[in-house]
Amino acid sequence: MKLAKKIAQKTGNIFVFLEILSCEGGIQSYVRDIFQAYQNLTNFTEPNDSFSESDILLLRDGKDCKNPYQSKSIKFHYFKSQSVWLGRLRLGITLLWLLLKKQPKQVFCGHINLAPLVQILCVPLGIPYTVLTYGKEVWEPLPNKYQQALKQATKILTISRYSRDRCCESNHLDPEKFQLLPCMVDGDKFIPGLLPVDLIEGYNLQRAKILMTVARLWSGDPYKGVDVTIRSIPIILQSFSEVKYLIIGQGDDQTRLAKLAQDLGVGEKVIFAGFVPTEDLVKHYQVADAYVMPSQEGFGIVYLEAMACGLPVLSGDGDGSADPLQDGKLGWRVPHRDPEAVANACIEMLKGEDKRCDGQWLREESLKIFGRITFTKRVKQIFNL
Repeated sequence: MKLAKKIAQKTGNIFVFLEILSCEGGIQSYVRDIFQAYQNLTNFTEPNDSFSESDILLLRDGKDCKNPYQSKSIKFHYFKSQSVWLGRLRLGITLLWLLLKKQPKQVFCGHINLAPLVQILCVPLGIPYTVLTYGKEVWEPLPNKYQQALKQATKILTISRYSRDRCCESNHLDPEKFQLLPCMVDGDKFIPGLLPVDLIEGYNLQRAKILMTVARLWSGDPYKGVDVTIRSIPIILQSFSEVKYLIIGQGDDQTRLAKLAQDLGVGEKVIFAGFVPTEDLVKHYQVADAYVMPSQEGFGIVYLEAMACGLPVLSGDGDGSADPLQDGKLGWRVPHRDPEAVANACIEMLKGEDKRCDGQWLREESLKIFGRITFTKRVKQIFNL
């Protein structure tokens, strides 16, 4: 270890990710935001500044992936392989070589599945490492090797108080080791706008009050609360006979949900839009009058997207949505399996009399707390840039 420290010059950071380029999802989007902020910060340093000399190791991404983050000061290493074990072996060897050669200021581990490898290589060399935890992957008790990797980490990043608390309780961790880095929303991308007439006509939403949810409809993961919202529709109809519920997303649970709507006599009120590309999502937010998702989230970036578009929002009251909704200051939080509570909150949102329905105020508040500027400042602090 002493020899390695003598021959190596401390330089930059090393990032170890499962993937950030070839797969879409909440954690991939979150990691890309972190990396984009980091890259923007390091681009302001001098070329010979040690902070600009970073290595990115990607286990599941290949060289054929489109990479918008290419930079002279950041080197990417790709380990995509048909053999899972071969890819991991190559990543491990490269990581060890970089640790010995560069003695980095810290290693950033982008997923709990990679934490034991990072621990095994970093601890003997005295190199600090940080582990990112996103959501439910750390909510239940983990095998001992993962718990130990978290316990020996210098820091653990997570997106919300709820995720921190569940991870600590399940895995016997010290909450003081955690640092919060909430998700961010791009206020230049998610904006209020004129009512998209083409979508109104396409979904037959003329003269309707529109509730909306963006969620995958997977039977093995029904915590988004789409079924609860469908059950609330008959109650809402007593106050707003023209209400319709627009569901963005796809999955094998759609058949059950559609049957539920039919059985409740609200089949014509529930519209399944299917998959919507990210670039078209903003227009769908602009169609809606309120965003409804009484779920169990680690955070819930969709609430931020909706608020940035000026929509009032509803979430469950026992999860990470407490952070984007600021404990109810910015939206309605209700028991996530209670259709009557969901209905009552939706009626209040559609009436529009509460301050939390003020679209301009919602946008300003959400961007002030979760916009790119604040997010970049948090990244700067975490990485000591």
